[in-house]
Amino acid sequence: MLNARCAEPLNRRPARFRAGVTHHPDPHASLVAGRVWRETHWREPEEVGLAGRRLPRWSEFRPLLRPARVQLDPTERRLRRAYTIADLRTIAAHRVPRAVFDYTDGAAEQETSLRRARRSFARVEFHPQALRDVSTTDTGTTVLGRRWPVPFALAPTGFTRMMHHEGERAAVRAAQRAGVTFTLSTMGTTSIEQIAQEAPGADKWFQLYVWRDRAAGKDLVERARAAGYEALVLTVDTAVAGARMRDVRNGLTIPPALTPSTVLDAAIHPAWWVNLLTTEPLTFASLSEWPGTVAELVDAMFDPALTFADIEWLRGIWPGPLLVKGIHTVDDACAAVDHGADGVIVSTHGGRQLDRAVAPLEVLSPVVDAVGDRAEVLLDTGIMHGGDVVAALALGAKACLVGRAFLYGLMAGGERGVDRAIAILTREMTRTLQLLGARSIGELNRSHVSLRRAGS
Repeated sequence: MLNARCAEPLNRRPARFRAGVTHHPDPHASLVAGRVWRETHWREPEEVGLAGRRLPRWSEFRPLLRPARVQLDPTERRLRRAYTIADLRTIAAHRVPRAVFDYTDGAAEQETSLRRARRSFARVEFHPQALRDVSTTDTGTTVLGRRWPVPFALAPTGFTRMMHHEGERAAVRAAQRAGVTFTLSTMGTTSIEQIAQEAPGADKWFQLYVWRDRAAGKDLVERARAAGYEALVLTVDTAVAGARMRDVRNGLTIPPALTPSTVLDAAIHPAWWVNLLTTEPLTFASLSEWPGTVAELVDAMFDPALTFADIEWLRGIWPGPLLVKGIHTVDDACAAVDHGADGVIVSTHGGRQLDRAVAPLEVLSPVVDAVGDRAEVLLDTGIMHGGDVVAALALGAKACLVGRAFLYGLMAGGERGVDRAIAILTREMTRTLQLLGARSIGELNRSHVSLRRAGS
């Protein structure tokens, strides 16, 4: 008989495990434990309902060994880990100095406008239609008479060479490859003519801030026309500069000043500083120089007396399509179209101007209902996913503008990072269309989407 100390643990086991283990001639507990293990684990297949144990053959094991190919290119290694725009944002935060990342990532004051814009997309509820043939999907659309392969453009962004030393050049080359329209900002760091030469086959728009010196503004418009830009985008929500508190706290200047904090930051991000100091000086392309902050520049140069009459002035010197960016209300959308605009862009400037402004997605449908039969309506601000683009299109937008999304890619990996951002948005948008049961952009309508009530 087993002694009580050895038998006690077995007595706690189910009866099927105790079978045949009550007697054993071996006095050593270890041998008894070995017999218990064998009797409880090595049952016949018919007893336990499982296949018997065996060593795998090499021919069976070999297909399971699929080691990843070693990627020697550090940029490719970084971008390989980016599956979403949020992933690109995370990589970007480690690639550039904090002040640079905050300039891109931040918004005005408490950043409520930006959070509201993004929360409005989180409130989207899709209503998929089942049993539709989505084996082929057309993501193309027509904007201002031109065919776009995807319904979004790269938004105008200022000081872009601060994010990456190639700046607008990298972005417009990536846009040209993807067939995406690129918008150059008045506050860009590459000139109108350089962008035209860099990507002669790209669709290009020029974004204009009206300056106090109207002659200087007229000169920019004429240069854009001569360089072959297809459309002019007038931004109207910058009567004064928004209070971008991250920039204030970081002491961001143009170009970045060497202070104790930036010298310390240089040690953490040496590649960024090497690129800054060994490439052409970082300045605004439309200004000879500016020694202060972006906010000081806006307040000194931009005209706060801008009115709807200035749309008519631009209409007289610009023969191509004219869009007005920064529309928040139905009344302003109607007035802009009445004064000659071919399109309006519902936008809160990425949340970087007036804080606590209405989310663009929430006023999109009323604006479309008011002017959609006379002008094209686009949406800007808060887009971080291809599904956001689909939601805006279903609510009536003709297309969208994306800014931060491609800038995160630019900071993460330069030109290839912009390629990655465009590919991510396109892939997400295509998948969303298919899951909605829509074979093309033209099939989208308001039956596909609704906005859940806040707090529900």
